[in-house]
Amino acid sequence: MSQPTNERVWLVTGSASGLGAGIAKAALNNGDSVIATDLDLARLEQTYGSYDGQVLVAVLDIRDVAQAESVVEAALKRFGRIDVLVNNAGYGQFGPFEEVEPQAIERQFATNVFGTFNVTRAVLPVMRKQRWGHVINMSSNGGFKGVSGASMYSASKFAIEGFSESLAQEIANFGIKLTLVEPGAFRTDFLDSRMLKIGTRALDDYSEFRTRALEVFEARNHQQVGDPDKLGLAVVKLVEQKEPPLRFVAGADAVQVVEDKLAFVAAELSRWRALSTSTDF
Repeated sequence: MSQPTNERVWLVTGSASGLGAGIAKAALNNGDSVIATDLDLARLEQTYGSYDGQVLVAVLDIRDVAQAESVVEAALKRFGRIDVLVNNAGYGQFGPFEEVEPQAIERQFATNVFGTFNVTRAVLPVMRKQRWGHVINMSSNGGFKGVSGASMYSASKFAIEGFSESLAQEIANFGIKLTLVEPGAFRTDFLDSRMLKIGTRALDDYSEFRTRALEVFEARNHQQVGDPDKLGLAVVKLVEQKEPPLRFVAGADAVQVVEDKLAFVAAELSRWRALSTSTDF
């Protein structure tokens, strides 16, 4: 089969709102077709009701392996192929590590990490058979640099980064590309109370830290500088590239985070180079 040069078929998880909706709508407005998935069917239908035959909406809990496979089957029945997979669904678990109960940590990884694995595992056989495809894994600037007060969220996104860098090498020979997208702060409902999860094991030593963090979240909510629609346009451009990047940093704030960490790592490596190399035989 030859790769299509015009219309593409996208599967976008977590696309009822936020970054997922920004990406899905950009693809639709580009003339492509989209399988838009989320947990809330009513919100999906409200978001995509005007796109008629271009879009297939489907309920998908990415933690459910069978449901992921069923959505892929429905996508193939409707459109015949999947050209782009956007693993966007997820949420942020915040709070100092010691204040986050083990069950909440397990839920964070079950969604952000294992959920991404589930959908990717369901789609890759389709792309391997086609001998083309593009996987977009949504990370975060918190997946490139650890964030104080978000250790579990950062840990889940660091896991996606390592997974993606390795997977990109494993699937390259099948004509499948992979790009990690690392957004900074975008104006979505990510910090809304409906989405935001805070550790519940309140410890006195963290009380001041917790208060400051919650004040920051409240002040930043819906005031972020990033535009989800513009990120959607950027992702469409990435998919159109013959040689897309492995890592795409989205937003001036995220660019600054990456530049600062690269400078820090380079300086630290240089400082300790003699001791590092002394461990060889």
